[in-house]
Amino acid sequence: QVQLVESGGGSVQAGGSLRLSCAASGYTYSTKCMAWFRQVLGKERERVATIYTNGGTTYYAAPVKGRFTISQDNAKNTLSLQMNSLKPEDSAMYYCAACSYCVIEYCNGRDWGQGTQVIVSS
Repeated sequence: QVQLVESGGGSVQAGGSLRLSCAASGYTYSTKCMAWFRQVLGKERERVATIYTNGGTTYYAAPVKGRFTISQDNAKNTLSLQMNSLKPEDSAMYYCAACSYCVIEYCNGRDWGQGTQVIVSS
């Protein structure tokens, strides 16, 4: 099992930027990919971006492509999400996930962090 702790959320005006971080600890060797998800209260959780731990291949959901960048520091067991040109519709709770089964952009979300809130005001 992998323990995940997100940080970096907050409030920002539209057009601004935030950088989310996710610190991973525990048994990380079985993690095939990691991903960022987001969820608005009352709606389903949606995948934002995926990165493969071996090779660093990335995939992005259409609404964030070109604005968000997922990255990893394997030496520090840290996952990041750089979010630029933020829009009010990006407001959500953001979660990082460690995945043992990954197919292209799909991540099975084996382990989850507690989430970090992002609020974008217009």
